[in-house]
Amino acid sequence: MRLFLVAGEASGDRLGAALIRGLREVSGEEIELHGIGGPLMQAEGLTSLFPMEELSVMGLTEILPRLRSLLARVSETAEEVIRLKPDALITIDSPEFSLRVAGRVKARAAHMPTIHYVAPTVWAWRPKRARKMARSIDHVLALFPFEPAYMQAEGMSCDFVGHPVTTEPVASAAEAAAFREAHKIGAEDKLILVLPGSRRSEVDRLAPVFGEALRPVLAAHPGARLVLPTTETVAVGLPEKLRGWPAEPVILDPRGRRTEDFLAEKRAAFAAADVALAASGTVSLELAASETPMVVAYDMSWLSRKIIGAMLRVDTVTLVNLVSDTRAVPEFLGPECRPGPIAGALKGLLADEGARVAQLDAMAATMLKLGRGGEAPGLRAARSVLKVI
Repeated sequence: MRLFLVAGEASGDRLGAALIRGLREVSGEEIELHGIGGPLMQAEGLTSLFPMEELSVMGLTEILPRLRSLLARVSETAEEVIRLKPDALITIDSPEFSLRVAGRVKARAAHMPTIHYVAPTVWAWRPKRARKMARSIDHVLALFPFEPAYMQAEGMSCDFVGHPVTTEPVASAAEAAAFREAHKIGAEDKLILVLPGSRRSEVDRLAPVFGEALRPVLAAHPGARLVLPTTETVAVGLPEKLRGWPAEPVILDPRGRRTEDFLAEKRAAFAAADVALAASGTVSLELAASETPMVVAYDMSWLSRKIIGAMLRVDTVTLVNLVSDTRAVPEFLGPECRPGPIAGALKGLLADEGARVAQLDAMAATMLKLGRGGEAPGLRAARSVLKVI
């Protein structure tokens, strides 16, 4: 079996790696892997055409300065797909890039199955994207149970395969305690997990706001410690971005480490934390899986904020809130992404046991709806892919 897979960011890399493992298990075949992926997909045998990090950009005004280079990469990727003639092209999230690749491939090789993993959030904004996507995509793998109907209405086949966060390892209480001991964080000290994003542009924008939001929280809890897991690309120059923060965080840096060791320490940090301040995104599901109460905050450029804000069809973008159909997680987006309100929510969450319990209930409901306790999403996704090709 020859497959070409395209992932553009860390969450897609995790999905791709789980899918590859599932395909090997379900098919029992050797798989020739080509495409674009990060360290997890590469560990499964994929040789990346170019570094995946080149595609990790988000927001309309953030994409524009790099549009020419991104379009060149689209052409390069599509040409490689055509040359290799894989049994299927599987694009994973990153629609601005991957759907352009799929469109070019479909125009020249209409017979080639095209599969997109992660349905576009048409239920949240820009519903017409599904109709446009149907011109180049045959089949969709959906992470959320309410999504297939939207895809099928536009003529694509679609299976709900569950979210891999439901089967990823979660640190034990002993591992969480060992993390605290290793970093000299007392059992009674508050541990605040800080997650300002996996892209440089996100960290550039959110780090100053997060730092100021943490100042009154640390004043109220003098023994509190900050822990900040990061990515290889963001780690470069990160200390400079955190200069002026009220306390120096413990930075979990993946550079020069085995991926498995870094992820194990990151999981232990999640489990050890009393509360998290996180950028909006998939990380809210990781926090839910580890039962870590959270406050979510996010901002982007003024233009991106205006355009996307005008198109939003939901009153929350936090996945735990959406899947559980609650609003248990405090959320501060766009003009509301300010230090004062964020600090108030963090202090409230540290003090209010009722708010913490409400979040834990919403997290449990979210994990159940996303497939916890059922067949692994990687296997379900693999069966769905094999059905198509």
